[in-house]
Amino acid sequence: MNLNAIKAKDAYLILANGTVFKGKSFGCEGEVIGEIVFTTAMTGYEETLTDPSYCGQIVTQTFPLIGNYGVNDEDYESKTSVVSGYIVREYCEIPSNFRCEGDIASFLKKHNIIGLFGIDTRRLTKIIRETGVMNGMITLTAPKGEVKTAALERINSYTVGKVVPKVSVTSAEQFKAENAQYKVALIDYGYKFNIRRELIKRGCDVTVFPYNVTAEEIAKFAPDGIMLSNGPGDPQDNPESIQTLRELIPHQIPTFGICLGHQLLALANGANTVKLKYGHRGGNQPVTDLAEDRTFITSQNHGYAVVSDSVPESAGKVSHINGNDKTCEGVRYTNAPAFTVQFHPEACGGPHDTAYLFDKFIDLMKENKKCR
Repeated sequence: MNLNAIKAKDAYLILANGTVFKGKSFGCEGEVIGEIVFTTAMTGYEETLTDPSYCGQIVTQTFPLIGNYGVNDEDYESKTSVVSGYIVREYCEIPSNFRCEGDIASFLKKHNIIGLFGIDTRRLTKIIRETGVMNGMITLTAPKGEVKTAALERINSYTVGKVVPKVSVTSAEQFKAENAQYKVALIDYGYKFNIRRELIKRGCDVTVFPYNVTAEEIAKFAPDGIMLSNGPGDPQDNPESIQTLRELIPHQIPTFGICLGHQLLALANGANTVKLKYGHRGGNQPVTDLAEDRTFITSQNHGYAVVSDSVPESAGKVSHINGNDKTCEGVRYTNAPAFTVQFHPEACGGPHDTAYLFDKFIDLMKENKKCR
C-alpha cells in the first residue's frame, strides 16, 4: 500500500447504478461528477491526463501502478488538464526518471483534479465493460441513506454536454516550420499537441483555427491542406462544425481527420455515428487497413464510432476496421481528396505503427499542388 494511504483521507466512488467503492483521496480534495471511463494504456499517463478528449470524464487507469516515471511539462498534449477526475489502484510517491520534474499527486493538485486511489480498479473496469459507460461521483462524504440518494439523483442527471468550445482555441495561432513547404489549417476541436508536432517536423507551417471557424475563412486562408483534430464529446453536438465541413467539400482541399475530426467529416458527408458501450481507450487496439490487408496496433480514445453501413457510396468507403468489434476505424473519401481515421497516429506515448499516415497526408498535398 502507498505510504501516503496512512494519512490520506477516505474517499468514495459512487456509480450511477448505486455501487460504492471506498478508497483514499489524492491530488485535490473535493467532490466531482463525470462519465466514468477506463484506459488500458500501460504508459503515457501524462498524455492521457492532458488529452482534451477526456473533458467531462473521470478516467480510470487499468494498469495497477501509475506515476513511476513522474511528469514533465514537455510531454503535455495541451496547455492544461481537463479530466474531471482520476482513479488509480496505486500511485508512485517517489518517481525515478532522468526527465522527471515532479510526481503525479502534485500534478493533480496543480491542475485542480480530484483523484482517488486504493480501490479495486479491476472490478470497476469489469462493471463498465459489462454494464456500459456510466456516470459516477468521487466524494469525501460517506454515501449513506439520504446522502447517497441525493448523490445518485445528481449523478444520473449529469451529462457531458457540448464540450468542444471548452477545449478549443479562441483565436488563430501560428506555428512555423524550418524550410516549410506546406501551409496547413488545423481545425481545433480539442487537438493534441503532437498532431502539430508531426506536421511541423514534416515541413508544414501550421495555423490552428478555433472549432467555429467558417468555411469562408478557411477558403480565404487558402491552405495546402486541412487537419481535423481529435476532441471530446458526442460528434452530433457540433452542428456548426459539421456544416462548415460540408461547405468545404466542394473546395477540394486535401484533408486528414483524426478521431472527432473523423466523425465530423463522416457526418458532413451524410453518415451516422453511434455511442459505443464502453468505448476504445488505450494503446493496444488492433486496426486493419483494408487496402493493405495489414493490421496495426493503435492508440485510441473515443466513445463514439461512425456506423460503417451509413457511409454513402457516393462519398467514400470504409478503409479501416477494428480487429476486436469490427467497428469503423477509417474512411477514404472519393468525393474529395480526404481520408480520416478513428485512432491516433500521432500518439506520443505509443504505439507509433500508424505515423505513416502523416506522410500520406503530405503526399496528398504534394499531388494536389502538382495538379494546380
